[in-house]
Amino acid sequence: MEIKKVTNESTLNVAISGRIDTTTAPALETELKGSFDSCESLVLDFAEVEYISSAGLRVLLSAQKVMSKKGGMKLINVSEDIMEIFEVTGFSDILTIE
Repeated sequence: MEIKKVTNESTLNVAISGRIDTTTAPALETELKGSFDSCESLVLDFAEVEYISSAGLRVLLSAQKVMSKKGGMKLINVSEDIMEIFEVTGFSDILTIE
């Protein structure tokens, strides 16, 4: 998994590529937690995400809880395969996906 972060004013844009699974989810969580204080809103670009496990879903839920108290969080460029995982798990009702 690779993470690229770019801050644009008060919005943090995070492009993720690869798999978000048990092995890589802790690194994503650490990256996001370290950035929460410096941003008002969060945009996660899932264009290059191949797979997300329950560990990855937990990281997204945690980030959503933090960012809902600020300017919000949204996911963009979500593939059909990843969208199907969000729909089956009910995350499509919780997350803002564009």
